Amino acid sequence: MAVALTGWLPWALLSACFAALTAIFAKVGLKGVDSDYATLIRTVVILVVLSLFVALAGKWSDPRGLAPQTWFFLGLSGLATGASWVCYFRALQIGEASKVAPVDKFSVVLVALFAVGFLRERPSLREWLGIGLVTAGVVVLALKR
Repeated sequence: MAVALTGWLPWALLSACFAALTAIFAKVGLKGVDSDYATLIRTVVILVVLSLFVALAGKWSDPRGLAPQTWFFLGLSGLATGASWVCYFRALQIGEASKVAPVDKFSVVLVALFAVGFLRERPSLREWLGIGLVTAGVVVLALKR
């Protein structure tokens, strides 16, 4: 019996769970290997798994049919993802996963700020409160004892 996941929240919660596992698995996997090389291995695994998923799900289409703007922004997103992963793995290699991963989630705050500035989104007061709480948590974790 297949479970249908509708709406954004179940997918976002699954993303959070997989991101948490990413931190734990990566921290263990980084022992004895350079963080940049580990990032490359992770990227190859992702490429293979996603290629299989897209092919088996029948979602493959001719990439030449995509608009230049799509290529440009997906390319920028790929570059940002790669830079994020390199920095994240380096931080995990040096620091504790329980500190690195939550600070990495400061991206939540930055996404909100960038969405306001670039996408003209307008978070509600309740949403700003949540964003503020995330910021406070990052500050607490980043402070030295």
